Amino acid sequence: MDFVLRNARVATSGDFVDIGVENGRIAAITPNLDAAASEYDAAGRLAFPGFVDCHIHLDKACILDRCAICEGTLAEAVRETARAKAAFTEEDVYARAANLVEQAILHGTMLLRTFVEVDPRAGLRSLAAIRRIKHDYAFAIDIEICAFAQEGLTQEPETEHLLSDALAAGADLVGGCPYTDPDPAGHVRRIFDLAERFGTLVDFHVDLDLDPEGSALPHVMEETERRGFGGRVSVGHATKLSAIEPEAVDAVARRLAATGIAVTVLPATDLFLTGRDIRRLVPRGVAPAHLLRRAGVTATIATNNVLNPFTPFGDASLIRMANLYANVAQLARDEEMEAVFAMVSADAARLMARDYGLRIGAPADFVLLDVATSAAAVREIAAPIASWRSGRLVMERPAGRIFHP
Repeated sequence: MDFVLRNARVATSGDFVDIGVENGRIAAITPNLDAAASEYDAAGRLAFPGFVDCHIHLDKACILDRCAICEGTLAEAVRETARAKAAFTEEDVYARAANLVEQAILHGTMLLRTFVEVDPRAGLRSLAAIRRIKHDYAFAIDIEICAFAQEGLTQEPETEHLLSDALAAGADLVGGCPYTDPDPAGHVRRIFDLAERFGTLVDFHVDLDLDPEGSALPHVMEETERRGFGGRVSVGHATKLSAIEPEAVDAVARRLAATGIAVTVLPATDLFLTGRDIRRLVPRGVAPAHLLRRAGVTATIATNNVLNPFTPFGDASLIRMANLYANVAQLARDEEMEAVFAMVSADAARLMARDYGLRIGAPADFVLLDVATSAAAVREIAAPIASWRSGRLVMERPAGRIFHP
């Protein structure tokens, strides 16, 4: 045995357990493990396989000093970011992304999917930077890259060629944004065409508004069914689902579940951008992830943007985002908190088609939270204490201490 995490709580056991690691994998999960190895005392804290941020934008993070925010609208955010990214350099993107990735690691994230914009303004510069980030931080976090068409596709054929180049250069999957395209259905078809050609998953940004009409979800569902892509498609935002009756939400949820399309809710961005034209009783604008999950949809919660015109705040803390969602959705019971925790961990890993869990034979990747249960973690915004990847300690931030007189 190479390493033992002593006296940890895990979701599958009511007793404290020791987690033994050998050759980078979990070799034992049992109370009072008899092994001579280096040790770390969990002191009854919760160990789990780490947070999973399945929707974040590393390439355009931390650019508030380059953008003006006057309206706080989606149109302004797209416009201001497009202007800023034309001047992005590879080194600039790398420096900003590295800062955010390090924050994510310190907040207990061990797997993330980042969108990287590929178009005539950004070229492949951001992709080159994020590929370096993926390599340089692989010791602590697994990063998946989604080549992304933020500003449309059908009206800008060069973007489609650049997406193809990005996928050939090593992007892991392809993503689209039909609400910025004059032909949303055509946009969706072309993104699926690329995914079929390169054999990748697909992730769309859809319906970032509160008009119940004009959803792109039917286009995505139709193409998913027609091409047999169930289990390989996810969508983010889907804020129109917050603007329709519960019965209509249930009908959409049942079709999403049957089709095999996952949904990611992005509370910070959706709260900030939606409802700007409403003066009183302003809607929350956050899709009901917990109701989708209850209907069988793989539903998740993620960060999205940090310190840019889409979201002028943030720190890549998924437990903070989980707590924000629980507040917005007015959740209270332990089982609801546990579901929210799953939406930033196990469910998000499922969306990314990744193996996840603390079990013998699995990679020794785990995080220690300063709390005893996942429900308490969401309620209290529990702080990560340490994380290990392949059994190697990669992050430590000891619990605070008070020195009484």
